[in-house]
Amino acid sequence: MHVAGAVARPGVVTLPAGSRVTEALDRAGGADRDADLGRLNLARVVEDGERVYVPRVGETDIPETVDGGTASAPGSSGSAGAGGAGGGSSGADPVVDLNTADQAALETLPGIGPSLAGRILAWRDEHGRFAAVEDLLDVNGIGDVRFADLRDRVRV
Repeated sequence: MHVAGAVARPGVVTLPAGSRVTEALDRAGGADRDADLGRLNLARVVEDGERVYVPRVGETDIPETVDGGTASAPGSSGSAGAGGAGGGSSGADPVVDLNTADQAALETLPGIGPSLAGRILAWRDEHGRFAAVEDLLDVNGIGDVRFADLRDRVRV
């Protein structure tokens, strides 16, 4: 994974599966004094290939990645932008990670309101990680039609 922003040694770090943002920061030499750690979810599990950006106090613009990869915004769930549902400048619909998304990120998906987002989170709490996007079909309220609308907007 790539750690950028207000850290001692920005760059690519290698972590074991199941590692958290706090471990990524440690591997990058720790946060700088002006890092705004309150905007990060230090307990979030990171994924291989993602980028975590550590903002500085007062910083409001999160830099986009140049290579088209995803950047974790402060407190996000793995994609660029607020709440983990963001995207890039391409105008494409954002992709939401079912295993890390919070209620707000899920509600950005088509046809997903507060109630259905809550059922998705409850399914994840009960069953653990989604192993495949198709696991969404096991969530009460997601049938074939709704799944077809979501298929390209979610990942695991």
